[in-house]
Amino acid sequence: MSNEIIKLHIPRWKELPNVDLYLDQVVTLVNETLSSFLSNTSSEEGTQILTKNMINNYVKNKIIEAPIKKKYNKNHLAKFFVICVLKEVYKINDIKLLIGLALESAPIEIAYDNFCKLFEKALDCVFEKTDFIDNYSTNDRKYLLKSVLLSCAYAIYTKKEISEN
Repeated sequence: MSNEIIKLHIPRWKELPNVDLYLDQVVTLVNETLSSFLSNTSSEEGTQILTKNMINNYVKNKIIEAPIKKKYNKNHLAKFFVICVLKEVYKINDIKLLIGLALESAPIEIAYDNFCKLFEKALDCVFEKTDFIDNYSTNDRKYLLKSVLLSCAYAIYTKKEISEN
């Protein structure tokens, strides 16, 4: 078993680009940020976590809003990061529902930053073999988010350990 601890930083809302990005730029940003810890998906476009085809399918299936003048904004980017993490474990329709639940209780910038912070904490706890203290049991939505993110962190840990053996 590996002793390597994954340290991850997903860009927070204020760290996302303030300019809208074209499709290629979105793919590059997401893949460069997440490739160090997420498993890759093989496709005709190479080995990537997010591809142009995936983005087009997410828009077509109304998981993500259509780009504006072929450009994607912070709302899009935040959702792409969330989708890429959650698809390690969950089906896309479940991800759509989970995003909807999160956005019912907070504006996207707050929900996204909370997602990033809790996911990084979940990864740290899983890889460092420490407890993820449950301070949220009185709030069902936050408890659900914690459970979802822990399941993703455990899936990532398991895949890393299996690939190293």
